[in-house]
Amino acid sequence: MMGITTMTNGVALGMWQGPVTAVAFDEAGMTALLRQVDQVCYVIRAGDGQIGVTDQPSGVGDWQGELVQILPAVPTQQLGSAGFREFYGLEQAYMTGAMANGIASEELVIAMGQAKMLGSFGAAGLVPSRVEAAIKRIQAALPNGPYAFNLIHSPSEENLERSAVELYLRYGVNVVEASAFLGLTPHIVRYRAAGLSRAADGSIVIGNKVIAKVSRREVAIQFMRPAPEKIVSGLVAKGLITAEQAELAQKVPMADDITVEADSGGHTDNRPLVCLLPSMLALRDEVVAEHGYPLRVGAAGGISTPESALGAFMMGADYIVTGSVNQACVEAGASEHTKKLLAKAGMADVMMAPAADMFEMGVKLQVLKRGTFFPMRAQKLYEIYQTYDSIDEIPADERQKLEKQVFRSDLETIWAGCVSFFEERDPEQLVRAKDNPKRKMALIFRWYLGLSSRWSNSGEQGREVDYQIWCGPAMGAFNDWVQGTYLEAAEARKGVDVAHHIMVGAAYAYRLQVARLGGVALPVGGYRP
Repeated sequence: MMGITTMTNGVALGMWQGPVTAVAFDEAGMTALLRQVDQVCYVIRAGDGQIGVTDQPSGVGDWQGELVQILPAVPTQQLGSAGFREFYGLEQAYMTGAMANGIASEELVIAMGQAKMLGSFGAAGLVPSRVEAAIKRIQAALPNGPYAFNLIHSPSEENLERSAVELYLRYGVNVVEASAFLGLTPHIVRYRAAGLSRAADGSIVIGNKVIAKVSRREVAIQFMRPAPEKIVSGLVAKGLITAEQAELAQKVPMADDITVEADSGGHTDNRPLVCLLPSMLALRDEVVAEHGYPLRVGAAGGISTPESALGAFMMGADYIVTGSVNQACVEAGASEHTKKLLAKAGMADVMMAPAADMFEMGVKLQVLKRGTFFPMRAQKLYEIYQTYDSIDEIPADERQKLEKQVFRSDLETIWAGCVSFFEERDPEQLVRAKDNPKRKMALIFRWYLGLSSRWSNSGEQGREVDYQIWCGPAMGAFNDWVQGTYLEAAEARKGVDVAHHIMVGAAYAYRLQVARLGGVALPVGGYRP
């Protein structure tokens, strides 16, 4: 009998009897059995110390070995919270997060929904008519769900946040992923409260479900608690919600689920998940003890491999959310050039750069630096914005460089384009900039910051070096994991496939850890797609 030997201090649980052909002693055979995560596996030790694996219980046969471990079946449906799956009608506690400007596309949301996983459409940055078209398409494909739409906090463009809520209420979008909120606004409170009612038995029916993506405790606590009475009263006074809905809003949390976002692509505080998630779970426990209603907590940021997914689940996450890796999938609303850059990215190929939506506040987001000059050019724009109070104050040679290298047009022409853009999108922006030259400068600079992400999505030829590609280190970890497999090629990456392999791989990794904790070091490698 040929095989692989390993050191183990596993104490025998008893004897296993059966045909020796039912036991795999080679790495390939053991791996194949362990990958069948919905089947119980038995770890057998032969008399010469060799370790083998079988999926057959002890029975009748001409060979005996010591039974040293029983590895439980770990169907992927068991990872995470059953409550999360039931609440949203899912088979997996897995979600693809919203990436703005439609990168998290209709195609991705529909594909995930058809596989009974939750996808969130990247509505941020899109005009209402574009979001409306997405609602119609997704609802036609998934009339019974599951799907979600992003609601992003827009402090500089409040009208967009208001318009999104009005669209979601009009079309009955009953799950939103709220992101980038610094505090609660009347718009998110209105959405939540407007869906509340009482069932015949007196229980509260939550019609509008909220998944809040946060990275700070001071923001998380606002979504964990009921809506502020002052905001609720104001909505009643305006006739936007009823008195009964206002009353019910004081009995439920602002969000059903809290996604803890660690170091990630796009807007991020660069916080490590191993520190952030336990802190948020402890905060959740305090709020639940105080109010008595259920609250779930999920994990996002850095989730891109079986081990990172398992780590999140083992720390207590009720569900996981992927982001950067979805952008490189075939369904994503990104150009082929962008997807190929992402598929080659390493963990160190990212950096922080100024964000378009919160430019004046100095907020930054994480982007890919490999293959693009965007991060450096965006940072230069912010430095100029901090130094000068108007376009006219910029030295002539500096302005000439901007017009030639970054904008590729004179700044007055760019301003004319900004006027046309905001007249359709948010006229209030032009009113605020009319007598404020620094504000006007900010809008001009935001022209580049905003279009750079759209160029990346549409594949604007000649602007490749200006592509703004949101990306976290998770992308590099994923690329390392799938190297040499069919998922190495960007054109082969499908969102559902990626989710399947991450979840099955997490269950596989769990079985290896169960064996290790029991004193058995199985001579097999990690899960590969």
